[in-house]
Amino acid sequence: MQTLEFELDRDYVELKQLLKLADLVTSGGEAKTVIGDGHVTVDGEVELRKACKIRAGQQVQFGDTVINVIADSDAP
Repeated sequence: MQTLEFELDRDYVELKQLLKLADLVTSGGEAKTVIGDGHVTVDGEVELRKACKIRAGQQVQFGDTVINVIADSDAP
């Protein structure tokens, strides 16, 4: 299992954007498909909302990759 840390430099990031920014999918369309098919979990629960707001402290899993979303230490 691979674990990534994603530093969030704003209040939230949409789930589909997070998957793209983490290079887990190649396009927004692919992100929408894998989310809609139930392959992504947020904090251990299947998440089907493509624009779900992901905030610091949450954990996203897709396949064998876990993304820990953390607050950017440089953010105001």
